Amino acid sequence: SCVLATSLMAGSALAKSETSQSNEGKSDAVKVNVDLKVKADRDATVTSDTYGNQGHNGYKGLLNAIDNVKDKPAGAVIADLLLSKYGTQLTAEKKAELEVIKEKDAALSVVADLLDKNGSVTDAVYVQKEAILANVTNLDSYKKLGKLYEKLGKIGVKLYVNGEEPTFEVAPFIREGNTLVPFRAISEALKATVTWNAEERSVTVTRDGITVKLFIDSKTATVNGKEVTLEVPAAIEQGSTVVPVRFVSEALKAAVKWEADTQSVVIYEE
Repeated sequence: SCVLATSLMAGSALAKSETSQSNEGKSDAVKVNVDLKVKADRDATVTSDTYGNQGHNGYKGLLNAIDNVKDKPAGAVIADLLLSKYGTQLTAEKKAELEVIKEKDAALSVVADLLDKNGSVTDAVYVQKEAILANVTNLDSYKKLGKLYEKLGKIGVKLYVNGEEPTFEVAPFIREGNTLVPFRAISEALKATVTWNAEERSVTVTRDGITVKLFIDSKTATVNGKEVTLEVPAAIEQGSTVVPVRFVSEALKAAVKWEADTQSVVIYEE
């Protein structure tokens, strides 16, 4: 564990000094460019279509794939698939390597804990952000980051979309038990198209064939033309349109989680 932590700390320090290179990797945190569907009617794997391997040899495609993505979020997904479905065909050395890749987010969190205990909170924040990008679904990682932020004096509702923190002019806030966030920030983070109708005082977001329309100060909204009732209406705060984050995200087919201890809204594409 100490060797692993030391190695990761050194890697994190290098990555911090080469921000241009780290930014290239962040785009891979959004989508895994491998189809992970296992067909029930045969032994073929995801790689049957991608690599031309079928039946007994299907796992070889995954082994080839993981060499290209082991340092990215996709690596943890493929490592888990190899270990769970092809464990008997892997050498002990390969299994150990895959376990490290699979637990990358946990390992990075350990490093962040060590940095925090040594008083390097800012560095711990940086490493914990990398842990989140390694597995955007792990709520514990967001909780740890939130606690580190509190030590730096950053309080209030936090918003994460696919592991990233969107920039916004108006900070997210809670109203009547619902979290409202700047509409444009969340829509752009999900790569959706946003339009504003001044006459109707409505805002429309379109993504992957789904159209969501909200009216300012109205609890009525539409999803693909079908009316729905909101618990709290969209509003304009300090010149920015804010919307109930759970409704909009789920309407656009994104998962929404709430980490209560640090008031963190976590959105990611499933």
